Amino acid sequence: MAGLRGCSSALALDPPALHPPPRRGPRTPGLRRADSRLNRHFPLGFLSRTQPGLSKSCRGTFRSPRPSPKSGQADGAGEESLHLDIQKLEQKRDLLDQEIVQLISEGYSVDELEDHISQLHEYNDIKDVGQMLLGKLAVIRGVTTKELYPEFGLDVND
Repeated sequence: MAGLRGCSSALALDPPALHPPPRRGPRTPGLRRADSRLNRHFPLGFLSRTQPGLSKSCRGTFRSPRPSPKSGQADGAGEESLHLDIQKLEQKRDLLDQEIVQLISEGYSVDELEDHISQLHEYNDIKDVGQMLLGKLAVIRGVTTKELYPEFGLDVND
């Protein structure tokens, strides 16, 4: 806090229209020690989240994670790829529709299936808590969880 003494609080209290907007450098993930403009505003160098010796590649222009079409690739090739993707998705939809028809013909109802799914989620949550407790008990006793299974009548393969 000693480094912040002597700073005028008037700047923060005056209306923003009376002050020019602050000069900003490129948008980066953290403060930089090397930037003298920032050091005037942030005299505490330990606030810097970025190490001063990083290469310029870290501060380069933004590169989209989405691949751009290759220069030799024609628009038709990209369009063909999209048509293949659409065709695969349509086939997957048709298979799922067939599974739904089969389940309905076997006498399953949507409500019944949703109830089973809900019960499976609850079972998995309870099992996860049990595994966590077994793990903590194993740590306390200095043994493996596998060694605790017989004591509690549990099957290792369950």
